[in-house]
Amino acid sequence: MAEAERTIGTPDSAGAEEAAAPAEQPRGRRRIAVLLSVAVVAYLTDLVTKMIVVAKLEHHPPIEIIGEWLRFEAVRNAGAAFGIGEAFTAIFTAIAAAVIVVIIRLARKLYSLPWAVALGLLLGGALGNLTDRIFRAPEAFKGAVVDFIAPAHFAVFNLADTAIVCGGVLIVILSFKGLDPDGTVHKD
Repeated sequence: MAEAERTIGTPDSAGAEEAAAPAEQPRGRRRIAVLLSVAVVAYLTDLVTKMIVVAKLEHHPPIEIIGEWLRFEAVRNAGAAFGIGEAFTAIFTAIAAAVIVVIIRLARKLYSLPWAVALGLLLGGALGNLTDRIFRAPEAFKGAVVDFIAPAHFAVFNLADTAIVCGGVLIVILSFKGLDPDGTVHKD
């Protein structure tokens, strides 16, 4: 039974936890490395695509990818999803910064690979949009996010938004399955 519990990450008793702690240290570090790797890939992919969009697509007509169903169109979004709350750009900047701090704090207790991927996606996406809010016009900490993926009859978004949504969906799935970030499994 103790082997099965160790395999799924469920602590079996206080004494066994202490004995396993040195072996779990590298495992926890690997999960943090996965979180950071996923975050860096998501962030850099978002950053590069936004640079291309600003250089090649802004002030030009949209590019149709799949007829009228999907096109690339450069849009500056000072608000949140669907352009809501454009007057609250500074608040969205603070929220993104807070999300980043929470993820970094949670990373210390991270022993689950799926949670590392989910949090890495959230971190990379939040950093991508936060970079826009800090460094893009009209002014520092009130910048507009560059969006460019424009499906028909839906909001225009970017790869940072995609990473955030995928990370959020994965977190919901992991929560429904009872898997906690520390690797424990609980049944409600």
